Amino acid sequence: MSGGGELGRTELPESIAIRECGESLVPIPADRFALTQPHAYGSLGAPYGNRSPYCIRTGVLKRLIAAQSYLQQDAPGWTLQIFDAYRPIAVQRFMVDHAFAELARAQGRDPDALRADPESAAAIAIWQQVFEFWAPPSSNPATPPPHSTGAALDVTLLDATGAPAAMGSPIDECSPRSYPDHFRDCPELPYHAHRQLLAGAMRAAGFVRHPREWWHFSWGDRLWAQLSGTAIAHYGSI
Repeated sequence: MSGGGELGRTELPESIAIRECGESLVPIPADRFALTQPHAYGSLGAPYGNRSPYCIRTGVLKRLIAAQSYLQQDAPGWTLQIFDAYRPIAVQRFMVDHAFAELARAQGRDPDALRADPESAAAIAIWQQVFEFWAPPSSNPATPPPHSTGAALDVTLLDATGAPAAMGSPIDECSPRSYPDHFRDCPELPYHAHRQLLAGAMRAAGFVRHPREWWHFSWGDRLWAQLSGTAIAHYGSI
């Protein structure tokens, strides 16, 4: 199996500016895409208020519809399943804290004790692991988390029978198994082929994939601008 290698943590310099285009946030149509139900973060109590997580900008939705068409050209009957999309900064903060607590408990540690001693080696190591996969919940308008802009989606696949495709790791797993090419050298397993199928459809529609997350794609945000070599991002935080 391949590791992270060149997939080091993506840094987004503030020199990548945002020129907000003002597009609306619109619902992802449930009659065209599979939406994960119940929503994972809503079930945890994440503070969405009256906002639906299944919303994206209009330009992103057009490209998502195109990605579905590209997918079905390559794999008839397969569909995109949307795990998560729009995420207010309050939700980002909630989920970052949740991820920290889950990783702490997995190591047999008390999250509250680690939060009380944030300079400890154990706390620092866990925060480093969290921020490999979760964007900081920045309220700075120059550095919004991708999902807060309506430009980012977490996506997986359903096969022609409607069953979830085997992807090798669950969405949001904070481990090297989440790196897109982790299973590249395991051709006897279906995971890399499925990840490539998903990435091919999304990229054909103009999306970029997060360097450390097989499921995360965006168009028009600062991550997209950096990875596509574009000087200006189109979407800021909503």
